[in-house]
Amino acid sequence: MSDGSDANGRPWNLRESYLFDRAVIAEIQRAAREGIYDIRGFGAKRRVPHFDDLLLLGASVSRYPLEGYRERCDTDVVLGTRHAKTPLHLRIPITIAGMSFGALSAPAKEALGRGASEVGTSTTTGDGGMTPEERGHSKLLVYQLLPSRYGMNPDDLRKADAIEVVVGQGAKPGGGGMLLGHKISDRVAEMRDLPKGIDQRSASRHPDWTGPDDLEIKIGELREITDWEKPIFVKVGATRTYYDVQLAVKAGADVIVVDGMQGGTAATQDVFIEHVGIPTLPAVRLAVDALQELDMHRKVQLIVSGGIRSGADVAKALALGADAVSIGTAALIAMGDNSPEYEREYAKIGSSAGYYDDWQAGRDPVGISTQDDELAARFDPELGGRRIANYLRVLTLEAQTLARACGKTHVLNLEPEDLVALTIEAAAMARVPLAGTDWIPGAERSL
Repeated sequence: MSDGSDANGRPWNLRESYLFDRAVIAEIQRAAREGIYDIRGFGAKRRVPHFDDLLLLGASVSRYPLEGYRERCDTDVVLGTRHAKTPLHLRIPITIAGMSFGALSAPAKEALGRGASEVGTSTTTGDGGMTPEERGHSKLLVYQLLPSRYGMNPDDLRKADAIEVVVGQGAKPGGGGMLLGHKISDRVAEMRDLPKGIDQRSASRHPDWTGPDDLEIKIGELREITDWEKPIFVKVGATRTYYDVQLAVKAGADVIVVDGMQGGTAATQDVFIEHVGIPTLPAVRLAVDALQELDMHRKVQLIVSGGIRSGADVAKALALGADAVSIGTAALIAMGDNSPEYEREYAKIGSSAGYYDDWQAGRDPVGISTQDDELAARFDPELGGRRIANYLRVLTLEAQTLARACGKTHVLNLEPEDLVALTIEAAAMARVPLAGTDWIPGAERSL
């Protein structure tokens, strides 16, 4: 405008600070008012190197692509081949991550089971125990054993198809989660043996072991209680990934789950989500390095989670050496969470569609991340299940399409040689060459 201001009346020469931008100023002022750290759900919002920073090299003359309409590209994967009598046979290399009943409503847990079963993959209980809805609609169900022991039931343990010992989570490695009182309904309180309506904090470490030797004993106990039938997964939040993976393998794990810092959570401190852990991209490579050093790559399967959104993410994770991936936040979005349809109701709780900040408050208007009976009744588990199944099919088709373009007859045949990086940071983290060069930053020698 002629008076030197913009359309909102702000002077043109105003310049926002990088260190003290408006979001930082608002958080400092909130902390000063309330005197407590911010608690929220979701995962890290900061920009970190991710699978978008990698590209796949399609076939042309030096490689031959496959014809999608007449040449097969398989997608099946078997998890737990090391010790278990009954490994999990999945039709697709994409699983549903652990999300608790408590964080999610019972209809949402049912929908996850319905969708995963329809396409031949597994879902996972999360903290707080197993619900009849989940077990009844999940053909393959992984039971999580967490530090809190909330809802822990040996009978449910035996009903599961695999057991996942959770050491850490990508959004909060080294820290416990939170379940705010809004979400502790009569049923959640009964399952977790907690008082109703009172904020609860999960433990950050298991109460009956403190190191890798104790983990080995615990895995042995779990094998005995399940007669060596079920695969034992060990899940770690991505931090000291190389050593954590090696120690978990030496403790006897059949499957390793590595969760990067882009992995979501129901609720924890914002400072934890944004400042602890490492991105999923380097975590995959470090985990594969650890398995290869022990000559256990593909013998102990690797599942990667934390920010998986598309079939391209799936293909790139597999190319880096994962056997499968796991989705959490994307699954909730696929079911309809954070839909613009409910924008007015998100505004009422101080949020907006697409921001996720108030999942932990238990007032999700879609009925997915809530324990309010009226809100949960809005969510149709059959429709949610169909949406999950459709989304998983699309992820699989996209990964197949990319694998065929690279000349692969199975998605697990993708390899680092099929990848290049767009940035120096991604090249160094994934240990693949910068596009158009043979340079891998930090490598001892070029290719």
